[in-house]
Amino acid sequence: MHQAPMTTPEPGPRTQEDLERFRAYLLLLARLEVAPALRDKVDLSGVVQQTLLEAHQGLREHPERIRAEAETTAWLRSILSHNLADALRRLSARKRDVRREWSLDAALDQSATRLERWLAAEQSSPSQQAMRQEELLRMAAVLAELPESQRRAIELHHLRGLPLSEIAAELGATKAAVAGLLHRGLKTLRRRLGSSYNE
Repeated sequence: MHQAPMTTPEPGPRTQEDLERFRAYLLLLARLEVAPALRDKVDLSGVVQQTLLEAHQGLREHPERIRAEAETTAWLRSILSHNLADALRRLSARKRDVRREWSLDAALDQSATRLERWLAAEQSSPSQQAMRQEELLRMAAVLAELPESQRRAIELHHLRGLPLSEIAAELGATKAAVAGLLHRGLKTLRRRLGSSYNE
């Protein structure tokens, strides 16, 4: 009897090169969770590099655990959360605080959710979700290329939900200047991605 071919979900990353696509995304989340006062003391790029190396080692040692694209970001976030907690703990020379790590884990998930909601349409098919996953990684990469002031304004407003007044205080600028940064940054983002986003 003829059987229809089975369909399997598109596999996730298999090599370190595949994982490299997630670097900008992980760095974006790390920036959102580490207070500006601590960023000079924590090597966020090093934390992300360690995260990618550990993920690659995990794939190499357990190839049967290759994840679908949709699961990969959550898996990488959990590794990032552990490594960020380690880096912050070294700063304060404190012993492991499980509650703090849980809080950081939850905060990373919340930031990721904001990022996904910013991209997501209210209704989408599974194929559109796969496209959105790719767009998520592209957007993180484009954000990293923006001028720092525009990037920070977008991250603080759209991904941390801060009002213009608080962003102005953090950036040492006026509310009008922040509005201008958001406008220019989003305009560049749309142009480079070829998509429209809500301001």
